[in-house]
Amino acid sequence: MELSLLVIFWYGILHAFGPDHLTAIADFSIGKNKKKTLFITSLFAIGHGLSLFVFAKVLQSVAISEKILAYGDVISATVIIAMGLYLLFMVATDRIQLHRHMHENKEHIHIWFGRSHEHNNVDNTSSFTLGLLMGIGGVRGMLITLGAVQGGAVDFTMVGAFTLGVMLIFVVFGMLILYLNQNFLSNLKNVRRAFATAGVISLVVGTNILIG
Repeated sequence: MELSLLVIFWYGILHAFGPDHLTAIADFSIGKNKKKTLFITSLFAIGHGLSLFVFAKVLQSVAISEKILAYGDVISATVIIAMGLYLLFMVATDRIQLHRHMHENKEHIHIWFGRSHEHNNVDNTSSFTLGLLMGIGGVRGMLITLGAVQGGAVDFTMVGAFTLGVMLIFVVFGMLILYLNQNFLSNLKNVRRAFATAGVISLVVGTNILIG
């Protein structure tokens, strides 16, 4: 059993390196502080693992054609493209804002979308929901891996190992984005360039998935 969990954990690591996943993490992590970045990436991984677990359980008892399963990739691609369009719209309409202030003798930079600065949990909810949606596209690969290690049987322990593998890469990549945030996004011009770049990459990655 320990070997099976190790294989699933490793598959989670490999799965997380998908360009659609890393693009989504980048889109949500740009401009965030360390605490927010860690929380968002963890929520994405949890939502992703939960979605895979639910759909894998469904597919164990319900015969669904390969053609229908392929729509999971379409959903993932559509979400990525929508995020790219949203980011480009925010840049084009000057809805990305930056504010500096001092707190305990340290400079803090806040970056947000919209005309006014509001604190809410939209990013948290969106990252978890996105993880759920994009999990649909990874069900086929996960079932193939599970079939190789334990006859296709899915239990919560396996999904937990998979989620930990995914979370490891997401958090590490989130920290890379955090480094960029802290060292390069110190002015509004660079912030808008970063979001525009993320938007364009999202469109390219999403489109590539659709036509691939």
